[in-house]
Amino acid sequence: MAKRKVTLIPGDGIGPEVSLAAQRCVDATGVAIDWEVVHAGADVMEKAGTPLPENVLESIRRNKIAIKGPVTTPIGSGFRSVNVALRKELDLYACLRPCKLYPGIKGFHENIDLIIVRENTEDLYAGIEFDANSKEADTLVSKIMELNPKAKFNPHPAISIKPISEKASARIVRFAFETAIKEKRRKVTAVHKANIMKSTDGLFLRVAHDVAKEYVGRIEFEDRIVDNMCMQLVQRPREYDVVVLPNLYGDIISDLCAGLIGGLGIAPGANIGDTVALFEATHGSAPKYKGQNKANPTAMILSGVLMLHHLGEWDAASRLENAVAKVLKEGRFVTYDLKPHRNDPTAVGTSQMADAIIKELKG
Repeated sequence: MAKRKVTLIPGDGIGPEVSLAAQRCVDATGVAIDWEVVHAGADVMEKAGTPLPENVLESIRRNKIAIKGPVTTPIGSGFRSVNVALRKELDLYACLRPCKLYPGIKGFHENIDLIIVRENTEDLYAGIEFDANSKEADTLVSKIMELNPKAKFNPHPAISIKPISEKASARIVRFAFETAIKEKRRKVTAVHKANIMKSTDGLFLRVAHDVAKEYVGRIEFEDRIVDNMCMQLVQRPREYDVVVLPNLYGDIISDLCAGLIGGLGIAPGANIGDTVALFEATHGSAPKYKGQNKANPTAMILSGVLMLHHLGEWDAASRLENAVAKVLKEGRFVTYDLKPHRNDPTAVGTSQMADAIIKELKG
């Protein structure tokens, strides 16, 4: 069987260590992958003049599949975020964040198994902003007051624009329903603030109801106001299944759900478009731990599980997830943050935890 070509972006900070752990674990499943390694982030800024060189984008477009370690966005580089730039350049409109509580991880509830589907391209993350006291912001305020005489502003405000479109809303809600079908889930919940933002969130909610009609009899549908949803997830997370949200709410609630399952160190992620998929750990690059072999590789390895699912390697994905779950449940060969006490001297390093997972795989 021909090897599958996959772009690997190790990242920086702890990125290379957790990326190598994930690469080793994916290879240990027996799936034949030809890794094309390219580099992005703070470490390439000085040499390339940008944290996101064009060869990175070219590699991902060519291979269609990529997995990325955490990257640091250099301060003053002109980039708001390397991650955001990748999503925009590659039109990775769907952010997929499974939130599953594995035995051995301390949580507030039991048997949590949610999928967060976040719209990636619009909302306040569109990056349409105007500085306070700028000519552009003051001109925009004047224009808004002309269009809506009831509008009120404090003097010289900063302005952010929140675009929500029918196109982007429909495709993310449809993606959520198709994910529910693919993953054999029963319900999709759309989250919004349409009671206040009647034009933007109101449009998202109306589109969600319209798309839901296509799935009547197959997948249940409901909607929740975002502030109430936060409380519901803390109190009764098992009542929810697949949750679809606009960009900002999706960012916040995906981290809330990560907190329910043990933190970002356990939370995998994927950014998916029509032709390209990029898998990544959801935590940061933690540069102060660089090279110390201390970082928890679980989120990155579970992102490899998501990648194997996407490639249609269901058996390999299941075996790798089960191996991770066994190591987490046993709690012996895990990094310090996964121990009941963070100063536990029996904690192992990043590479040793990967070794234990590979041993379970080969079992």
